[in-house]
Order: sequence, then C-alpha cells, then structure tokens
Amino acid sequence: MSIDTAPAAGATALDATAAVATRRDIQHRLLMTLGPILAALIIAGCILLAVGVDPLAYYGFVLKRGLLSPLGIQQTLTRMAPLLFLAAGLIVAFRAGMWNLGGDGQFLLGAVTAAASAPVLVEVMPAWLALICSFVIAMLVAMIWSLVPALLRAYQGVNEIITTLMMTFLGTSLANVLVKLMFRDPGTTVPQTRTLPVEDRLPRLFDTTITSGLLLGLVAIITVHLVMTRTAFGLKLRIVGANPRAAIHAGLGVPKLTIAVFAISAGLAGLAGAVDILGVQGNVRADWNPAYGLAVIPVVFLARMNGFAAIGFVFLLSVLSIGGESAARRLGVPNHFTLVLVSIVLIVLALAEYIDHRYNQSRKA
Repeated sequence: MSIDTAPAAGATALDATAAVATRRDIQHRLLMTLGPILAALIIAGCILLAVGVDPLAYYGFVLKRGLLSPLGIQQTLTRMAPLLFLAAGLIVAFRAGMWNLGGDGQFLLGAVTAAASAPVLVEVMPAWLALICSFVIAMLVAMIWSLVPALLRAYQGVNEIITTLMMTFLGTSLANVLVKLMFRDPGTTVPQTRTLPVEDRLPRLFDTTITSGLLLGLVAIITVHLVMTRTAFGLKLRIVGANPRAAIHAGLGVPKLTIAVFAISAGLAGLAGAVDILGVQGNVRADWNPAYGLAVIPVVFLARMNGFAAIGFVFLLSVLSIGGESAARRLGVPNHFTLVLVSIVLIVLALAEYIDHRYNQSRKA
C-alpha cells in the first residue's frame, strides 16, 4: 500500500464505522420509542380480554373511526390543535429540567377566560380582533397562575412537581366555580358560559370541519423546537436543565430563567384551552375537564422532547382519543380507556428507559 492510499483507506474505515454507529443509534431509538407503544397495546389488549372485550375489534374501531373515515380524520386533526400547544409547553419545561404538571389547571383557566371574554368582545369589536384578545387573556391568566410554583422553585427551591399538581387541583376547582357563578350564562338552565356563535369562531380549513387552530398549534410547536435548539435563549434554558449549578457559575440568571420557563409553558397551556374553545367547543360547561395535560406527557417523552417528532405522536394520541370514543360506545368500554392505554405507555416507557440505563452501565463497567 502506498503512502497516498493509506490515509484514504483509514478515512474510509472511519466513515464505515461512523455509519454503523449511526445506524445502531437509529435502531436503538426506534426500539426505545416503538417498543413501549407495542408493549402497551399488547398489555391493554390483555386487559380488554380480561373484561370480555375483543381487543382486535376494539383496535379496529379505533383505526376505522379515528383514521380511516373522512369525518374521523377531520375530528382527529381538530383534536390535535390543543394537544400541540400543550406538547409545546411541556417541551419548554422538560428541556429546561422543570416539571410543569399543572397543565390541566392552566388549560381550564385559559379555556374559561377565553369562553367568558370572547362572546362579550365580539359585540364591541371585529371577530378577528376579539379572538386575538381572548387568546391573549387566556395566555396571561395561565401565566399568572404559574407564578406561585415558579417563584417557589426559583427562590426557595421547592419541588415544582408538588406545587404544580396542587395548583392543578386548585385551578380545576376555580374554573368550575367561575363557570357556575361569575361567568354563568343566565339564559340557560345548564351551568355553562355564554356560547360563542359559530360564525365568530376560528375559521375552518377549506371545506372541512378542521379548525384553523391546527395550523396555530403546528406553528407553536415548530417555533418552540427551533427556539430551544437554534437560539441562545434555548441554549440557556437547556444549560439550566442540564446543570443548574454550572448555569449559576456561567453567570446565567437562573431564577429569572425559571420564571420565564414556567410562564412560557403555562402560557402555551392557556392557549391550548383557548384554541379548543374558540375553535371547537364555543363554551365551557361546569365540571368539563378533558384531562389533555397529563395525557400529553408520555407523547413528549416518546418524542424525546423533539418538536417535529411530537407532531407525529400527537397525531397518534388524537387517533386513539377519537377512535377510542367510538369504540367505547360500540363495545361498552369505558370512555377513559384511552387514558389507561396512555398510562400503560408511560409506565412501559419508564421501565424501558430504566432497563436501558442499567444495561449501558453494566457495559461500561
């Protein structure tokens, strides 16, 4: 072998090694992502068998209603709108090393304030401006609601898991009180807010029932992904999440960044509530709580906090949600069985991550 060909051969060998390593990494990621989903489907199928329901029939109804029918796919895409906002908010918090588990409370307060303000505002200003103002109000209310856990985490070091969960229960109760008392529509016997007329809601896409809130959700999650991965602000948040002490030594204002993270995450949750009301529901009834916040958490983890991957998993969750509602009516399965399936995915994912971590440690040893 000549002197000239030796470096070329070495470079080729390095490229081949790198390609193999990349391929193995992709396979590993696919296994750690799709494996828990398949395992959860099998476990959920066993539960359905135990209660006397054919799992193949259940999953068949889910696919047929949530994905294969024209009306079903439109409802699936519409359901994605609030879920995308919630996923975007969780990505901000999780990448910064913080647990905002108060999404449901922030979602409901945003939804209630949007539902209460929009019918009033459309009477005094153009509908498009009223919608924008309602979105802003919902976002600000959710941000304010996150101040307590944010300040406690920033200046007292209080675990935000506890405080955000407590604020969720308080927020849910407060939202119900507001619907039943302050914002109740006096023209109805059912406790609910005033209904926003259909013509004043978010416009539909083309000639379908898909709300334009879907586009807003896509813009939100893609923007969050780009900010967290391509900007200096996102880098600061990721440094805080990776090592808060190193962030302090680097001169970063960790308390202010902590408050900013909670504000952004909660604001996106509030927008999720607003887009659901202003685009689909039109009002909020007492005791209404779709519990989207907790359902989205496994989606964000399966996506490895990647905004583009989260879009795909949010779509999968929407299919399960819409299809599960139809399957529940046809087969007599509880309507919340989808949440059971999502919970199983989260548990299996946690177990898979633990086993993978122990395996990697044993290999290094």
